[in-house]
Amino acid sequence: MITRRKFVTSGATFGLAVGLSACKSTPKHLLPVSENARVQLASNGVMSGSPVYIRIFKKEEEMEVWLHSPYGYVPFKTYKICSWSGGLGPKLKEGDKQAPEGFYMVSKTQMNPNSKYHLSFNMGYPNAYDRAYERTGAHLMVHGGCRSAGCYAMTDDNVQEIYALARDAFLGGQREFPVHAFPFRLTAANLHLNRNHKWAKFWRNLKTGYDHFELHARPPVVAVKNKRYVFFDTEDQVPKIAANQSKVRVSADQAVLITGWASASLN
Repeated sequence: MITRRKFVTSGATFGLAVGLSACKSTPKHLLPVSENARVQLASNGVMSGSPVYIRIFKKEEEMEVWLHSPYGYVPFKTYKICSWSGGLGPKLKEGDKQAPEGFYMVSKTQMNPNSKYHLSFNMGYPNAYDRAYERTGAHLMVHGGCRSAGCYAMTDDNVQEIYALARDAFLGGQREFPVHAFPFRLTAANLHLNRNHKWAKFWRNLKTGYDHFELHARPPVVAVKNKRYVFFDTEDQVPKIAANQSKVRVSADQAVLITGWASASLN
């Protein structure tokens, strides 16, 4: 079970003003993490460049950033999600303005330094699970700008910090980082309260991956088999059926690894 350190909660700003004024000539996607963030990183026994894991909770409007330490993943900060659209449940089709739920991976090519919304990264929708159900849509992002039509929108200051942590994680050797989007915290009590919801069965499947992290303090390796998410301790346990999973349709009886994209459409 995870031994929890208390998250630092971030609202609209986190003290970038000094750093930004000192670095006006530096492109925003190359700005270092703020001094405040470096202090918080050190207090958690990690540094910028450590592997990143992100959890999203729609109902609570929270985005957690976790960083890897020698003792497993430790909490860095909880950010307020400024705006998300749609309701509880997964995204189904292009134009439904629904923010996705599920297990996604972000590769370096999904990072967008030239976003119209300050900075952004593509979550990787549709993943292998979404494609198994022939779901459609594109450009599902975490971005700044504080407004959403299917994405998870943050303040510019907060997305600046998250982007910098992810960028440094790639520079530190992380190949891709997981983003797990949930309708709410998947406790037994919350699932019981929502047991008659039309997406209750889907959420019970998500809970298996949620519980893996709660128990082991590391995100599971996620694949899709028989139109369900399945979970593994290591990537070696999952047969890979293609180099670029974003182009693969899921066979009913093959486990297809959820991976980041070799190339991504950015926005």
